[in-house]
Amino acid sequence: MTKGQSFLDSMSARTASILCYIPVAGWIPCVVFLAGERFRNDNNVRFHAFQGLYLFVAWLVLDASWGIGSVLHLSFGSARYHLDRLLHMALIGVWIYMLIQTSQNVRVRLPLIGEWAERSLSKGT
Repeated sequence: MTKGQSFLDSMSARTASILCYIPVAGWIPCVVFLAGERFRNDNNVRFHAFQGLYLFVAWLVLDASWGIGSVLHLSFGSARYHLDRLLHMALIGVWIYMLIQTSQNVRVRLPLIGEWAERSLSKGT
């Protein structure tokens, strides 16, 4: 890397797309890639950034005491803990699946979340 060249300038689009699916922490590169100039015109990276960001939002909604967690508590009582863990493991599984698929240059559009990512992508162009 030469002086004045940023870290993002030397990053490939494939690497950027993969970083969007780091479980729980992937939202950070998602925001950087969506806000930065480097990938502004790369629809593939932007799609993965939006989809990764929406996966993180799903994690937050599941985790939030006011979100699905409270509904599960009211509906299932003591089984809530096990259902919470199962849903968290499922989300981590989706992140890992997306890491693998994206590393192989396969663009997977997740149900609902992928549709939102496509809509967000089309609004930005």
